[in-house]
Amino acid sequence: MKVLVVGGGGREHAIVDALTRSSSVTGVVCTPGNPGIAALARCVPGAQDPAAVAALAVGEGVDLVVVGPEGPLAEGVVDALQAAGVPAFGPSRDASRLEGDKAWSKAFMARHGIPTARYRSFEDLPGALAYALEQPLPVVVKDAGLRAGKGVTICHAHDEAREALTAIFSQDGAAAVIEEFMTGQEVSVLAFADGVRAVQMLPSQDHKTIHEGDTGPMTGGMGVICPFPLTDADRTSVQSGILDLVMAGMAAEGLPFVGVLYAGLMLTPDGPKVVEFNARFGDPEAEAVLPLLTGDLGEITLACAQGRLDPGMVTFAAGASAVVILAAPGYPGEPQRGVPLTLPVAGEGERIYQAGTALQGEQLVSAGGRVLAVQASADTLALALGRAYRLVERVGFEGAQFRRDIGGRIGLTPEA
Repeated sequence: MKVLVVGGGGREHAIVDALTRSSSVTGVVCTPGNPGIAALARCVPGAQDPAAVAALAVGEGVDLVVVGPEGPLAEGVVDALQAAGVPAFGPSRDASRLEGDKAWSKAFMARHGIPTARYRSFEDLPGALAYALEQPLPVVVKDAGLRAGKGVTICHAHDEAREALTAIFSQDGAAAVIEEFMTGQEVSVLAFADGVRAVQMLPSQDHKTIHEGDTGPMTGGMGVICPFPLTDADRTSVQSGILDLVMAGMAAEGLPFVGVLYAGLMLTPDGPKVVEFNARFGDPEAEAVLPLLTGDLGEITLACAQGRLDPGMVTFAAGASAVVILAAPGYPGEPQRGVPLTLPVAGEGERIYQAGTALQGEQLVSAGGRVLAVQASADTLALALGRAYRLVERVGFEGAQFRRDIGGRIGLTPEA
């Protein structure tokens, strides 16, 4: 079959890479794509709004559309594709509120008994400030809208909460969620979902802040280890106590969830609790998880779109995967663009996924915040980390920011 992938970042590069390894897929088109994706698929610029994506899908005669980013999902690209008669892997606009509206998502969890942090939602600054200033520290302040992973502030002082809330409510139509601070290991569990059932992928752990030691501002993610050593008991608890409840609850509310159900979890002393849900492949989790997928991604995503996912389709290789993100100078503020990049030839079990890149003539340059996702696979996490960091050393990228402590939360150190 022929597949159209929507998006142009590292996540989409990993999706396209996995699709080109799928025996069910005969061709891949990507919009808008990036220089790395262009080496694997035909890239078509410009088609990002729902109507344009649907028109492109019909014009290309594709059999399936896989939507990568959260923005087009929230705008209703799946609804437009369904109206055009094109199967789509991703949730409808209303179902994507699970990610796009954190206040709605928290209320959904409360309605369906899904474990999460104690919280309050606010649509006005005075009420939010009054509540935040009464809470024990640290307290978590979240922008209720889509903020590409950067709308969360862990406030260790009430003045930080005041600053975060003031920034949120400087925007028209803003809303905020204020949560208790949860402790424990954080883990990402992604699942393929077909509207009825959710089938887990390998668990992973992202590293969200810009600096080592989990310090500094939040980013979209600076590195990943996969699989995270989640116990069988916790995996069972996540399935029955979170994923199954989400799928049943969404269906009961007339919003059957299709696509990737991403549960960002905290392994608290009281068991796994939800930090947040995303409605698509995580980025950079996809770059760590998909290289280990041995199931046919084309077959899996089409089965989800058609409501016939078989858990036996979802298989993974033994071993481990690690990703180190190289970010531009200035990120997560204003990133420096136009920095020349020189990429080494990746070996067996190594990949360099392009995220924020562009071509200036023949020269590859930085064109965003998180620029490259450097991935390596090996028999163990420590070996995979070692391979990834050695590959990082071979990348030419002056001023690149990257964390040297990926995996450190669970005591991992890179091995040769």
